[in-house]
Amino acid sequence: MGISNIMKKIFGDQSERAVRPLWQRLNKEINPISAEITDISNDELRGRINAIRDGIRGEAKEYKDRMAELRQEIETLDYDKREPLWKEIDELREECFKMYARKLDEVLPEVFAVVKETARRFASNDTIEVTASEADRELAAAGKDFVTIDGDKAVYKNEWVAGGNMMKWDMVHYDVQLIGGMVLHGIMQGDKASNNIAEMATGEGKTLVATLPVFLNALTGEGVHVVTVNDYLAKRDSEWMGPLYQFHGLTVDCIDKTEPNSEERRKAYQSDITFGTNNEFGFDYLRDNMATLTSDLVQRDQHYYAIVDEVDSVLIDDARTPLIISGPVPKGDDQMFNEFKGNVEKVVNAQRKLAQNLLLEAKGKIGAAMSGDADKIAQYDQHKGEAGHKPLKADDLLEEGGLALFRVYKALPKHGPLIRYLSEEGIKQLLLKVEGKYMQDNNREMPKAVEPLYFVIDEKNHSIELTDKGIEVLTGTTQDPEFFVLPDIAAQLSQVDAESDIDTESRQEKKDRLLQDYSIKAERVHTVNQLLKAYTLFDKDVEYVIDDNKIKIVDEQTGRIMEGRRYSDGLHQAIEAKEGVKVEAATQTYATITLQNYFRMYRKLAGMTGTAMTEAGEFYDIYKLEVVEIPTNRPVIRNDQNDRVYRTKKEKYAAVIDEVQLMVEQGRPVLVGTTSVEISELLSKMLQLRKIPHQVLNAKLHQKEADIVAQAGKRGTVTIATNMAGRGTDIKLPQEVKDAGGLAIIGTERHESRRVDRQLRGRAGRQGDPGSSVFFVSFEDTVMRLFANERIVKTLDRLGFEEGDMIESKMVTRSIENAQKRVEENNFGIRKRLVEYDDVMNAQRRGVYGRRQNALKGERIGTDIANMVYEVAQEIASRGYEGGFEEFDEQVRKSLAIESPVSADEYAKMDSVAVADRLADEAMQNLSRKREKMAEGAAPYIKEFVEERGATGLVGVPVTDGRRMFNIRADIEESYNNGCKPIVKAWEKAVLLSSIDKAWQEQLREMDELRKSVQNASYEQKDPLVIYKLEAYELWKKMLWDMNSKAVATLMRGKLAVPDYEEAKAAAEEERRRHEAAQAAQATIHREYSEAPASNPYANYSTTRDTYEGESAQRQAAQSANRPAAPKQPIKSEPKIGRNDPCPCGSGKKYKNCHGKGL
Repeated sequence: MGISNIMKKIFGDQSERAVRPLWQRLNKEINPISAEITDISNDELRGRINAIRDGIRGEAKEYKDRMAELRQEIETLDYDKREPLWKEIDELREECFKMYARKLDEVLPEVFAVVKETARRFASNDTIEVTASEADRELAAAGKDFVTIDGDKAVYKNEWVAGGNMMKWDMVHYDVQLIGGMVLHGIMQGDKASNNIAEMATGEGKTLVATLPVFLNALTGEGVHVVTVNDYLAKRDSEWMGPLYQFHGLTVDCIDKTEPNSEERRKAYQSDITFGTNNEFGFDYLRDNMATLTSDLVQRDQHYYAIVDEVDSVLIDDARTPLIISGPVPKGDDQMFNEFKGNVEKVVNAQRKLAQNLLLEAKGKIGAAMSGDADKIAQYDQHKGEAGHKPLKADDLLEEGGLALFRVYKALPKHGPLIRYLSEEGIKQLLLKVEGKYMQDNNREMPKAVEPLYFVIDEKNHSIELTDKGIEVLTGTTQDPEFFVLPDIAAQLSQVDAESDIDTESRQEKKDRLLQDYSIKAERVHTVNQLLKAYTLFDKDVEYVIDDNKIKIVDEQTGRIMEGRRYSDGLHQAIEAKEGVKVEAATQTYATITLQNYFRMYRKLAGMTGTAMTEAGEFYDIYKLEVVEIPTNRPVIRNDQNDRVYRTKKEKYAAVIDEVQLMVEQGRPVLVGTTSVEISELLSKMLQLRKIPHQVLNAKLHQKEADIVAQAGKRGTVTIATNMAGRGTDIKLPQEVKDAGGLAIIGTERHESRRVDRQLRGRAGRQGDPGSSVFFVSFEDTVMRLFANERIVKTLDRLGFEEGDMIESKMVTRSIENAQKRVEENNFGIRKRLVEYDDVMNAQRRGVYGRRQNALKGERIGTDIANMVYEVAQEIASRGYEGGFEEFDEQVRKSLAIESPVSADEYAKMDSVAVADRLADEAMQNLSRKREKMAEGAAPYIKEFVEERGATGLVGVPVTDGRRMFNIRADIEESYNNGCKPIVKAWEKAVLLSSIDKAWQEQLREMDELRKSVQNASYEQKDPLVIYKLEAYELWKKMLWDMNSKAVATLMRGKLAVPDYEEAKAAAEEERRRHEAAQAAQATIHREYSEAPASNPYANYSTTRDTYEGESAQRQAAQSANRPAAPKQPIKSEPKIGRNDPCPCGSGKKYKNCHGKGL
């Protein structure tokens, strides 16, 4: 026993130390309250929660009222005096959330005890009767099947429909679940609670555990989000757990039951508890940041508390894939994937033929060298018979054969014959030795090793690099030999700069041509690289499937189809071209975020899963989440057997079928876990030959999941499933199966990640059930090929491990798990690299979205405008002007629409900071005058509409900057009551939103292109990430200047696109006198309200529904964001309430006059 194990035995591990004080709190605080409230009435039980909720929300109201007062005061101040009050609002908000943390920790024992007691009463009674509250009546009127109103009483039943099935409540929290609840809520550290993940074994009731922290945090009214991995679980859990919350007056909803941007979706987010999928929460965030009206927003201002089910799947596996809202781009169909597909196929076929020949060469040389037969060795001696030549030695021939073998490995690492050959004795060891030789000294000798190849594959890092030989075949008959070669653009540009015999204009034209040529070739090289990846690294029915003539990604962790997801950087289009399906058009990104960065926005974050310990370091590094292992309620008695190792896949699969047959004969159900669709179908065919009945569950048959899993625990049932059976499924066993030994888990391959294997094991042995698990492994498996070290290969060779043999030992199992650890380290490195790229993007996203939300809601808009004006002034003042003061003065007029406040003499003497201050002051004063003039100009029109015509609703005010027309919408009554200031504010909002959206769309496009182009930096021995960060910063600065300068220039030039009111009146009177027979067309402001429209005197102004150009396109993209078409569902016949029937709320009124009013 090592020293670490001894210390763990004495002091316990980190989880045990974290849980120890929670046991004390359970026994001293929660359990005594549980005993105390057992005999109180149902009304008294609800009363305790009402008192706690009212106390917390009452104290929060004091903070919120003060913040509301400050917001009103801000509107009376000048723009440059508002920031201190905004800071005070921020401080009050932080104090409010600290108050929540303290209060919730104080009331935790009582709340947990009440929730447990409520669950006990539901489990023990068919009905629970309480005095009906308004919330009870609302639930009954909404048709909820678990509550009815009888006079002044509400009657709750203990069974209801959830997920389409009738469920009877039979669960009561046991002690370890209360411990899990405290971990998920967080342990107080100073004035805030920690963020934790609770690792709980299968069958320990994670869904029930979550009710405790969800209920507690929902008492604040700030909104709790329960995040699931699919929409079925979100809908089911909201219906299954909902009555437990709703009994105490908390509101519950599920966003996946509603449409995006709808009133129902907004209502769901306003509920105390909101269920939904990770993708839908993320997409709603993006849609909110594309909204052009505050009425389009659905999420709350603050992301308060999220609890994530299957947290490792969501925050580790799915977190790498960005959520993207995109729209079509001009010439989006103009792509080169099909154009260059033939060229790439030539190279791939040439490489395949070369690899086959090299493998034959390697086998011959290695076989001859290992045999020691001098005659066989002499056959490969090219200089045999030459004078003075020494005979070829076995070691030299073995080295030559090893080099040929290594070349095959670098050419096609997934080549079937190569994989089979590597499983033979001593071959894998030889390959590792050769690889070590050529990788030493920073790959100094590697070019010699790969020199005959057409391209080089690094399977571990999913990268491909074309060689000169490959480029030559790729180019083919093309006249330009450098058609697929990236030029050294830096050297070319330097060469142009060095030319002294051309003028500035010609030099710039030459540079532009070089840059354009580089851009075209970069796109060409990128297309070819993605096609090479598609042909060599991505296999059908493994990484993806073809469904309905479309390429659909298969989640490597769960085996489920990832609807709506596409590979990025053109890889998806490359696979579409490879498979001959329609290559989808290129799109432009409107908004994007990774789930990783979305969930980092929550103030409180918690998660639960059965397997998180293996990724504990990553959870803490990225999310600051501590993983705590929760003890099981009953000891796990599952028999986890050592891995059974074979040389080849063929003999491994034969052994799997034998094991299945043995388990079936024993009367045990069998779950066979596979890592791909391809393997599940192969095993299905093998079982059919043995005439063993079975079910198959994979990405092609995912619709049958619920039915297949429901049967999987029955006697003698065989289920073949990809990893989807390892997530969120609960296989229940009848007593006869338990007596026979329980569920048998048979894994056909070790997954790259240990937690996926543990999830599969966890299907058996739930809640003390018997069961067993065993993994069958071969040396042709991906994990063993890529990451099994030389030591284990040597050991097996030394043991005389031959084809047909099977090894089963703890040492081998440990070695395989060590190989998995290396894979996890490699994958973490890849994920960390992706995070570093995305962090650059995320920093920009936060800045843009923060400013956009300010503009949309009208909050801090004045501060943002003042900052933009100052930044523009600072940029103008700090630039160097070859034309001196005249050029500076011209730039001031162009950007700020004012005359320079400094003279030529002052400009020569003042530093840039002083000049910037003068410019900003003058610009702000001019802007203030413009605002006043706009309000004064609109006031008489608004007055006439309200006082003489009784207008209500929205009014559309045409405003122009001299080039474009904006249709500014504002509430006419609010404008009338506030001196038309809302119209001015609406104008400023529209300008800022327009400039932000256009600048951000262009920035996203350029960042996408940058991400692709920097990968070519590796050819120049440069770190792409460093180049990316430097270039991204320059793009960010450019975007800020474009956004600020355009917005400021528009604001400074803005004016009403209508004549002066008095002049318009006089002109109209003159027109009336001239044309008495006809009614004059008088210019007026277009109204948007429900009454009969009045005549529009401003019909000569062209205004549209869009406030600014492009608004409709953005709104349409947001509403259709990557949502797959909803599957057709059968129409369900449900009881309907007649209009003249009594309302279910118990009011005594007819339904049409109560909750059915207006329907």
